[in-house]
Amino acid sequence: MGQARELMDQLTEALTTHQDPKTIAHLFAEDAVAHTPDGGELHGRDAIGEYWRQMTDAVPEATFESITSYEVGDTAVDEGIYSGRNTGPLEFPDGTSLPATQKDVRIRGVDFATVRDGQITSYRLYFDQLEFLNQLGLLPEELAQPS
Repeated sequence: MGQARELMDQLTEALTTHQDPKTIAHLFAEDAVAHTPDGGELHGRDAIGEYWRQMTDAVPEATFESITSYEVGDTAVDEGIYSGRNTGPLEFPDGTSLPATQKDVRIRGVDFATVRDGQITSYRLYFDQLEFLNQLGLLPEELAQPS
């Protein structure tokens, strides 16, 4: 197992089984860049750590079910299902938040982590935002799909 795979596995562990915002932030280089579907482009360890803190606060007992995992050179790729119950406030990039819905979520996603010198320097996360919002019961009725 290479360094990229090790760091991606540490990130998954820190986001789910042993949630730890400090560990999450320190896995990223100070000048790391992350691309997320809901938070946009994030620059720097602190911004990325804050993005993940908001998610771990919103879904504090999350799990991750791996479907596939790869390591190609300096990049690790995971496809899996992130699951949990929304028991904390859901914060949005504009600073607004919603109280916990108490609903279960099960979201399929893919993430890529590129590593250099023992830290993640580039991170890309993809998941279906509409599916996430639908499962939380936050979509207008005309867009909502049966769960």
